[in-house]
Amino acid sequence: MTTFWDLVQHAAEARPDAVLFADDHGRTLTAPELLASAEQLAAALAERGVGPGDVVSWQLPSVLEAPVTMAACARLGAVQNPIIPVFREREVGFITRQLGTRLAIVPHTWRGFEHAAMLRDLGVEVLALDLEPLPADGLAIPAGDPATLADPPVDPHECRWVYYSSGTTADPKGVRHSDATVIAAGNGVMSQRQHRDDDVSAVAWPFAHIGGVSVLTSALRTGGKLVMFDAWGPAVTPERMAAHGTTILGSATPFFQAYVAAQRRHGDEPLFTRLRSCISGGAPVAPAVIDEVSEVLGVPGILNSWGLTEFPVATTETPADPGLGTTAGRPVEGVQVRVVDGELRLKGPQCFLGYADPTLDADAFDDEGWMRSGDLGELDGDGRVRVTGRVKEIIIRNAENISALEVEGVLTRHPAVADAAVVGIPDPRTGERVAAVVVLQPGTELTLADLVEHGRGHGLAAYKTPERLLVLDVLPRNPMGKVLKRDLQRLLTDTPEGAA
Repeated sequence: MTTFWDLVQHAAEARPDAVLFADDHGRTLTAPELLASAEQLAAALAERGVGPGDVVSWQLPSVLEAPVTMAACARLGAVQNPIIPVFREREVGFITRQLGTRLAIVPHTWRGFEHAAMLRDLGVEVLALDLEPLPADGLAIPAGDPATLADPPVDPHECRWVYYSSGTTADPKGVRHSDATVIAAGNGVMSQRQHRDDDVSAVAWPFAHIGGVSVLTSALRTGGKLVMFDAWGPAVTPERMAAHGTTILGSATPFFQAYVAAQRRHGDEPLFTRLRSCISGGAPVAPAVIDEVSEVLGVPGILNSWGLTEFPVATTETPADPGLGTTAGRPVEGVQVRVVDGELRLKGPQCFLGYADPTLDADAFDDEGWMRSGDLGELDGDGRVRVTGRVKEIIIRNAENISALEVEGVLTRHPAVADAAVVGIPDPRTGERVAAVVVLQPGTELTLADLVEHGRGHGLAAYKTPERLLVLDVLPRNPMGKVLKRDLQRLLTDTPEGAA
């Protein structure tokens, strides 16, 4: 079996001249440069006493130092814990205490926030990188002597990665992975993207997300370039992506809307002159957005995939699939999916090892070892997976179950709706009511009565019809594009009916 470090070494040997990484600051990194920089950083970490099995937490923006840190930890055999940059004292403190973090690698400051000071206040030993300003040439990492390093790890099944899902009202959950499981996730990315060695993939989401290691393992195996963007500005970032000759774009509704808007600003000539594929995996994309992407950007549709931090890239569509974006595609190689009591359950090589808190493991798997996804869904006659909602997001009105995802699918077909989310809000009479939160297309208006009529016209059962409407300029989303529904529920609770 192959380790993550084996992939780094193989890429350096197989493609010595190809640029593997670029960031939005004009810097590049070839595969041999990744290997050399990672070994130097690994040696510097070893000089600080970091060894195999020690936990290294890192909270870095999406710049070249992030994948180098990732590879350095893999070279040492440390257990690395990537933390998305938006996490603050509550989440970071919980994570580092639960894992017993040996060392944290963070910027001194980044975009006005003092990451190093936060970690020191939490009692964690810190390696602080000077990332403001970023060096014009080279990397802002310490360098040790690689000759002093011990042999790299050889067991791909040991826990080497711990990712944390974001928590709102509850503490985040630590998800344990091995080299074998994250490499298997990368195989799913390869199936979806059908990577070519001349591909340029834009990464506009936190590289510390599990999607980061998934796209990296895919790129190490197949070639192509990953371009990293540490900030997202819908008015400027799409043009910057285009300037890199991007061939693959993602990843969620706000991003796709920005790509379409950028192309319209650009005029009749293609902005993304080399674009061949659009992909999604963070959250369902509205049919109207898919149609816009296809029409304006000239691609067949949006390739959708489905997975969880616990089981990344379980299913995916491919370019040959009909009706792109209408399902989550078929299981990737080695993955099995079945439906039990309406819930999608999984087995496969990318399944996580268990939680950092082992008391949570019992609820994660059924008696036959299938992982409970927490997603509702179905399998069609062609073996394609359709996700219909979250178990915990089911709205129960008068003892009837309502899928928020089903209602959202109807609402987003209204011509005035650019984006929509559906949540349940407490009701003393019915238990819960269906509430719709929408973003409107420019220059349009919408009333609750309009939505009710639209729902009826599209076959939505009366008990599933929204009873509350709130219009926002933008839906709150996490860095991967998933709507923060707890935030919407709080907003609806705090906003008097009729105020919006």
